[in-house]
Amino acid sequence: MKMITAIIKPFKLDDVREALSEIGVMGLTVTEVKGFGRQKGHTELYRGAEYVVDFLPKVKLEIGITEDLVESVIEAITKAANTGKIGDGKIFITSIEQAIRIRTSETGKDAL
Repeated sequence: MKMITAIIKPFKLDDVREALSEIGVMGLTVTEVKGFGRQKGHTELYRGAEYVVDFLPKVKLEIGITEDLVESVIEAITKAANTGKIGDGKIFITSIEQAIRIRTSETGKDAL
């Protein structure tokens, strides 16, 4: 089992969710986050005053999947979230030791 964590631009969330549905991903967790990478932030003008926005709004997706779906999930996220501009995001893959569905006490792949 694997945990896919993807950080993407907020306006790409619906596209990514649809792409994941098409390949059979049954669920995901979404968190609104802020951060920066090479994009570094930017300056904005508000009521005549310039200020720096250091942390940019992003969306963090967490998806628990079986090993056989890893490549197709990565491909779906990459295609759907890509704008070709800096700040499109990152995907991280980590191993899951155990998963347990609280309602039924199912474990392992059955809990996903």
